[in-house]
Amino acid sequence: MPTPDPLEVPLAPVAPAAVHVPGLSADARDTLAWIQSTGDHGHLPFAIVDKRQARVHVFHADGRLAGESPALLGLTPGDEGVPGAGQRVADLSPSERTTPAGRFASEPGHNLKGEDIVWVDYDAAIAIHRVRPGPSRERREQRLASGTPADNRVSLGCIVVPVAFYEQVVSPVLGRSRGVVYVLPERQPALAMLTRR
Repeated sequence: MPTPDPLEVPLAPVAPAAVHVPGLSADARDTLAWIQSTGDHGHLPFAIVDKRQARVHVFHADGRLAGESPALLGLTPGDEGVPGAGQRVADLSPSERTTPAGRFASEPGHNLKGEDIVWVDYDAAIAIHRVRPGPSRERREQRLASGTPADNRVSLGCIVVPVAFYEQVVSPVLGRSRGVVYVLPERQPALAMLTRR
């Protein structure tokens, strides 16, 4: 008999011990409380990507915060993915370079260069990965360090984090097993998206 998918098995809620994590936006705080009260993450590690704040919050399976960091996101604001984007990444127009919102079953993997990444949506080629050198005009590392989300729109759609954060937080927590990544929407409250599923 096949083993049931842990993301499809109904679970008892867990205690909301970490709901008062400092530094979370109201949307991220509401999302964390919802995850913990429903057990939606299936007792797997998870991340909340707050696109409005351009931040990633990574949590252990028990809800403890593992770490948080600024992130680079898709060049164009928007919550919808582009059909077929994963097959034509190099040909995406600027308006198609979005980081789609939603709840995603993540898994560790590798890109075409053999670099370890965390797949958020494999078919759409959306992943969490380390910042890589880009064209000098993109100034990716400076954007990550700027302290404002206003200049963090530059990727093709991936969630790009500093190298140290990837290696010290993302890789040990999300890079060794399946997980769940909640990418918060920009154009509606997060709970409206989560409870609509």
